[in-house]
Amino acid sequence: MQVLKVGIIGYGLSGRVFHGAVIKGVDGFEVTKIVTSDPVKKAQALVDFQGAEVVASAQEVMDDPQIDLVIVCTPNTSHKPLAEEALRKGKHVVIEKPFTVTLEDAVELMVVAKEMNKCLSVYQNRRFDSDFKTLKRVINENRLGRIVEFESHFDRFRNQFKGNAWREDAHPGSGTLYDLGSHLIDQALCLFGLPNEVYGDIRSQRRGVVDDQFEVILYYDELKVTLKAGNLVKEPWPRYMLIGTEGTFVKYGLDIQESALREGAIPSKGQWGQEPEPLYGILNTLESRETVISEKGDYREYYQAIYESIVNNAPLPVTAEEGANVIKIIQAAIESDRLKRRVEL
Repeated sequence: MQVLKVGIIGYGLSGRVFHGAVIKGVDGFEVTKIVTSDPVKKAQALVDFQGAEVVASAQEVMDDPQIDLVIVCTPNTSHKPLAEEALRKGKHVVIEKPFTVTLEDAVELMVVAKEMNKCLSVYQNRRFDSDFKTLKRVINENRLGRIVEFESHFDRFRNQFKGNAWREDAHPGSGTLYDLGSHLIDQALCLFGLPNEVYGDIRSQRRGVVDDQFEVILYYDELKVTLKAGNLVKEPWPRYMLIGTEGTFVKYGLDIQESALREGAIPSKGQWGQEPEPLYGILNTLESRETVISEKGDYREYYQAIYESIVNNAPLPVTAEEGANVIKIIQAAIESDRLKRRVEL
């Protein structure tokens, strides 16, 4: 089996938990370089990947001819320059969501990837959540009739700001819309495609310097999609509510993979990604009201598909165009919030 050499740029929560831990569970990858200048993160990286070299500069990854794939897990403003340099150095690139800060940057990266004939993908891991895979199955089984409304939440209760958190500093691409909104928007576009119009209501409920709550509504011909996230939600809303002409599907709770990864688990076979029964959704139709057993979530599927894309020219699990469409919706929502009305795409 061909082994792809990997360089991870950034070893915070994203690099360590959502990429490093996941990729350790996938055959065909070897992490050989990790970039971090933080002494605590460096020590952790050396424990996690004992055969890897931990370096302080991204340039050392760029200049290493042995590295096939670069994973960019840095603050959003650096996604574009780091990814562009990696592509021009002949590397394939995975970028932690959001793809870029602006649509213009996204389009420029797509041009470079095509020019260099390299894979460029955005890490939209929530496509591989248990609840989302279950939701897709419910839609595909067509038991709800014509879908008329969909509501999706990603809520937390964090009434205090996190110290030294760049996502809560006043930088381009910071805030909850770019952070959690990237997940919700990508899932909606994956299910229903691009909408006709977008409405955005974006707020700073904790009176910080960036947004921490949003409601984004996507309007289709016969479908309304509401996407919400906030940091002051103590009592959970449903994660998903899907309404059709013949019934409703409701699902509570977040996918269990994140909590397992944060606790240091490495994805494995068996029960990985299998939700417990209390998190199963409810399908209430004209025929019956029943519990829906959740599909297994598995973030490894993303990197398994990345391997096949690089080695065997298979389709990417998330294309750069799909990542760019998420940014297009984010920018439309920001413009809508400014104008206080719907905007057309």
